[in-house]
Amino acid sequence: MKYGRENIRALNDKLRTKLSGGVAVMTPGVAALGAEAVNRAIQAISAFDDFCEDNDPHQEHDFGAIDIEEQKVFFKIDYYSPDLQSGSEDPSDPAITRRVLTLMLASEY
Repeated sequence: MKYGRENIRALNDKLRTKLSGGVAVMTPGVAALGAEAVNRAIQAISAFDDFCEDNDPHQEHDFGAIDIEEQKVFFKIDYYSPDLQSGSEDPSDPAITRRVLTLMLASEY
């Protein structure tokens, strides 16, 4: 890895907290909760700091779960090549990595 785990975590935190440095998408189930619920989910994800060994074994801050509208919502950050056709060769290098934050209902996982 060019920059290491600390850089992966910082880049993931930037996407999660500021929606910067990547793109965010949601599944149809999350979209069906409505705009207000989606906004609450985005706010909750940006404030999420309950990372632990169970949900963050690699210490990259790339996954978590929140409750919105009595639904468990997962967020997951994945690392892709710039053309989004394959995985990134080095997720610590933002020049060759496109980050995608996905919001999904636990039931859609």
